[in-house]
Amino acid sequence: MNLRDLWVYRELFYFLIWRDLKVRYKQTVLGVVWVIIQPLAATLIFTIFLGMLARVPSNGTPYALLVYTGLLPWTFFSTALAGSSNSLVGNTHLITKVYFPRMIIPGAAIGGRLLDFGIALVMLIPLMIYFGVAPTGNLLGLPLLVLLITLLSWGVGMWTSALNVKYRDVSVILPVLIQLWMFVSPVAYPVSLVPEKWRWLYFLNPLAGIVEGFRAAILGGPFRWGPLAYSTGATLMIFVYSAYAFRRMERSFADII
Repeated sequence: MNLRDLWVYRELFYFLIWRDLKVRYKQTVLGVVWVIIQPLAATLIFTIFLGMLARVPSNGTPYALLVYTGLLPWTFFSTALAGSSNSLVGNTHLITKVYFPRMIIPGAAIGGRLLDFGIALVMLIPLMIYFGVAPTGNLLGLPLLVLLITLLSWGVGMWTSALNVKYRDVSVILPVLIQLWMFVSPVAYPVSLVPEKWRWLYFLNPLAGIVEGFRAAILGGPFRWGPLAYSTGATLMIFVYSAYAFRRMERSFADII
C-alpha cells in the first residue's frame, strides 16, 4: 500500500465520494431523510418485539437508546461494506481506461457513508433529551471509534471488492453474511446477555468491541478496554492484510473485469 499515491490522487477520491452521494440521492423524494428513517424504523421494531414482548434486558438504559446506539455503527458498517464490495464492478469504465490507486474506489464508497452516519448521529440529540440521558466525557472517544470502524469497513470492503471481481458469487453471499454478522454483534442486545464463559469467543468478532465502545462513548458507561484493544489490533491487521492482498489482485482487474 502506497499512502503517497492516495495523497496524490486525493482530488479523485473526493470526486468519487461526491459522485456516490449524487447517484444515491438523485431522484429520491425524501433524500437524506432515508438515512434517518432506516435506524429509527429498526429501533422501533426491535423495541416492540425484543424490548416489550421478549423483554430483552438493557441494564438500566432505555432499550430504544441501547438499540439506536448499536445500530449507528452497525448501519454504517453494513451499508459501507455492501457498497464497497460492489464498487469495483460498478466502475469498470474507470478501471479499464486510466491508472490510479484502485483502493480509492472502495474507500470512496465508504467515505460517502460517513455523511449518512453523521446525519443519523444528530438524531441522538432529541432521543437523549427525551430519555433524559446526558452526555459524559466519554464522548471524547467517539472520533477514534469512528476512525476504527471506518478502517474496519475499508479493510473488509477492499478484500471483498477484489474477490467480487473474480468471483461474482460474493455479491450474492455477502448480504447473507452481513445479516448473520449482526446477530453475533451486540446491536439489539447488551453483552451481558452472553454467558461469561463464552465472552472471550464472542469478542473475537472485532465489531463487538467497537459497538460496545460506541455505547460507552455515547451513553457514558464504562469502556471494555480488553475487547476494545483486541478490536483495534484486529482492525489494523485486517486493513493491512486487505491492502496487501488488494494490491496483489489489482494487477489482473482490467483483464478480468
